[in-house]
Amino acid sequence: MSVSRRTFSIAAAAAALALLATLAVAAHRSGGAATVEPVPFAHEVGSDQGLTAPPSTEDCLSLFNIHCYHPSQFQAAYDLLPLYASGINGRGSTIAIVDSFGSPTIRHDLRAFDQQYGLPDPSLRIYQPAGSVPAFDPNNSDMVGWAEETTLDVEWAHAFAPGADIALLETPVSETEGVTGFPEIVHAENWAIDRGIGDVISMSFGATEQTFPDANSIYALRSAFTNAHAHNVALLAGTSDTGATDYELNLEDLYPFPVTAWPATDPLVTAIGGTQLTLDDNGNRLADDVVWNDGFGAGGGGLSSVFSRPDFQDRVRNVVGRARGVPDISGSAAVDGGVVVYYSFVNPTSPWHVFGGVSEATPEFAGVVALADQANHGRRIGDLNEALYRLNDDTGLVDVTQGDNTVSFTNTDGNAYTVQGYSAGPGYDLASGLGTFDGAQLVMALAGKPYFVRHHFFGGGPGSRHHFVRHHDGPHGPAGH
Repeated sequence: MSVSRRTFSIAAAAAALALLATLAVAAHRSGGAATVEPVPFAHEVGSDQGLTAPPSTEDCLSLFNIHCYHPSQFQAAYDLLPLYASGINGRGSTIAIVDSFGSPTIRHDLRAFDQQYGLPDPSLRIYQPAGSVPAFDPNNSDMVGWAEETTLDVEWAHAFAPGADIALLETPVSETEGVTGFPEIVHAENWAIDRGIGDVISMSFGATEQTFPDANSIYALRSAFTNAHAHNVALLAGTSDTGATDYELNLEDLYPFPVTAWPATDPLVTAIGGTQLTLDDNGNRLADDVVWNDGFGAGGGGLSSVFSRPDFQDRVRNVVGRARGVPDISGSAAVDGGVVVYYSFVNPTSPWHVFGGVSEATPEFAGVVALADQANHGRRIGDLNEALYRLNDDTGLVDVTQGDNTVSFTNTDGNAYTVQGYSAGPGYDLASGLGTFDGAQLVMALAGKPYFVRHHFFGGGPGSRHHFVRHHDGPHGPAGH
């Protein structure tokens, strides 16, 4: 199983605090680095409990000593409100989400989530093109984990692009490490692309490159990616939740040296890394965003062992050398800064939970791409990576210069390891990629339209001035004209 699709959930009970210290949700601090212990994906602390009502940031700080956030906080933090006010909410675009098994209650749960937060109900279509999904078993931790992942993906893609349609592609085989589960995913994605279903595809999963038999076995699974590229469908995938390493084929141990996971490393995919946000109740930043490494996990990043440097990374060759580097861009993934999610497939009387991981950041950025497609007169942006690497900091990219993704852990052999990761710094780096984003600026820049500049948007502190200036010159989108 792959940590790059892992979600982390903190349930709402005082007992969770004790469990937090003893259960391996992901990691704990040790000597300044994150200590990661392999566990089943989507592992939830206090999974038999939950919140009867959505927690506020203050609630999460009081109960669990972590921050948690609602849609309105992120819509403000990522500067999406000016887009919504101008009618850009993703309308006319479709976000395709791929998950093994799916969730048996996703329609009900999305509706409850929307009602709580005043969001419109989207068109949610569910497909099983690779075969019928087995009946949901609440005692099967793998199926429960995928249902949690599905819920996070659908609800938070919708929270960022509330006007976009959603197509959920459920597959009948669990994606683990290596090839397992990927043939069904490839089939489902090709099926959707061939039928024009989905303008952006969100993939909150991945497998360590070293768990595949060889590089050719990865290349044999790329048909959906080349198909998507030919149809201008954007592909997004999370990097990992285990910093500069990832899981071995036994699904228990982490590699004791730097590795990366596919499909995030594929040059036809936009790799999404993780950051940590510190917000007030209104979504104002109280500190700069930093690389996610919060004691529960860390954002993946590093150099591919399979793919060479793509042309779009030529401008950052001093960082990546001859290899494909990831991530490309980063968004909120920290558990200390997680998002509130509603699901009812287990314990429906306590349906509110808190999740983190790059599998949060990935569907959220899929929502941003849907907004950009709408702003682009309803036309797909096209080569998203080429577009992103052409942009400058004043066109929606916000540099992340603090934090790293070094991790320490103990494997089943009883030995302790530290995998030295990468530090954020000025410009592109292998911890945060190009950085994070200002939604209004980035959407307009990708669409080739006049864009907004938000002064002191990041790191300005509670007393900073927040206002907008519309520019009619400067970069105008990926074509540069």
